[in-house]
Amino acid sequence: MISAGQRSAAAGTVTAMVDPDDIEWSAIRAQGAGGQNVNKVSSAVHLRFDIAASRLPDAVKARLLAQGDQRISSDGVVVIKAQRYRSQDRNRDDALARLQQLVDAAAAVPVPRRPTRPSRSSQRRRVDSKVQRGRVKAGRGRVDE
Repeated sequence: MISAGQRSAAAGTVTAMVDPDDIEWSAIRAQGAGGQNVNKVSSAVHLRFDIAASRLPDAVKARLLAQGDQRISSDGVVVIKAQRYRSQDRNRDDALARLQQLVDAAAAVPVPRRPTRPSRSSQRRRVDSKVQRGRVKAGRGRVDE
């Protein structure tokens, strides 16, 4: 398993793998139609992942909490409900993949924006097109005979 703080030389991002010990699982009954087994089988899975108590790097934790994703509660716990498949194992794998995708998105370091200014010629073209548009609109008045 890759450690939580390794850096990828090519991309310049932190590869943050989720430790299975940081995840709390609970099996629940899936919603929707399911036939005769729907009230007997708990095939859906709730995944709970406490960001603050996890072994992720601090920078990744901060970006995860700042994302504002609806799956992240106000206490900093990620809750993912997986019920796409009929088997509990496949739903568990699906929930884990979705959590890893969320962590990977937070691990990608955003490139800082460099402010730029429009060139003088582009400003002139913009103003000229606005003047031309104003002339077109001015010619739309009522016709007097």
